[in-house]
Amino acid sequence: MASTRSTKGSKAKRAAAAAPPAEQTAAEPKPTTAKPLAGRVALVTGASRGIGRAIAKSLGAEGASVAVGYVRNAALADEVVREIESAGGTARAFQANVSDEGQCSMLVNEVISAFGKVDVLVNNAGITEDAWFRKMDYLSFNRVVDTNLGSVFAMMKAVIPNMESRGWGRIVNVSSFVGQTGNLTQANYAAAKAGMLGLTKVVALEYATKGITINAVAPGFIETEMITIIAPKIQEMLLARIPMGRWGQPEEIAKAVVFLVRDGSYITGACLNVNGGVVTAY
Repeated sequence: MASTRSTKGSKAKRAAAAAPPAEQTAAEPKPTTAKPLAGRVALVTGASRGIGRAIAKSLGAEGASVAVGYVRNAALADEVVREIESAGGTARAFQANVSDEGQCSMLVNEVISAFGKVDVLVNNAGITEDAWFRKMDYLSFNRVVDTNLGSVFAMMKAVIPNMESRGWGRIVNVSSFVGQTGNLTQANYAAAKAGMLGLTKVVALEYATKGITINAVAPGFIETEMITIIAPKIQEMLLARIPMGRWGQPEEIAKAVVFLVRDGSYITGACLNVNGGVVTAY
């Protein structure tokens, strides 16, 4: 009996030694070098400088093919294209005045013709024409609203059918904390940016079951040309309003956009505040 137990014990030990460790038998994900947005096509309006430029480059770095939208400065847009391509990405510049509904449709059609589809739309194009309300005329008001809000409506109208046909899409509208709080001399800009937030919520609800998420990002004071041209004394006053005590960087807005595009599959109708604490409301 003692000999039999010893034989069985030896067999059991040999079997245990031959078996791989438990952690090696579990299914493991295969390693991949593909970037998160590889195979996706992203259209960014107002992408030749500032926040739009940073967004375009960040989406390109994540693997998306990027349509760099611009209205006037072809040289700057081409520079963004070259920067994306030099980092190993794919990009092409497209000119359009997005305050014109017809040109919005043309832009989307050109991008689809070039890349086959549009998976991601970032509505970033915008202008300012600041003035005290008593001095602001209808033309100035309408130019800002048409560019900053009307373009968002027109671009979404143009691009959503393509997204809906494939059951997948990501739209991010770049608003502003000014649309949440208001700001002196910016009645037109605040109205447009606030309207963008309302539009985002409604369209997000209507397409929530279509595989399309629609969100907004609301930047605070970001260190772009709009800040650097301000007089030093005014800059000091603005900095004093920021709890974090510094300007935001375009790349920080770009990171928020990339998060919503890449990881925001269960986020829609939301506004992500990126403002250093200037606005803390939900």
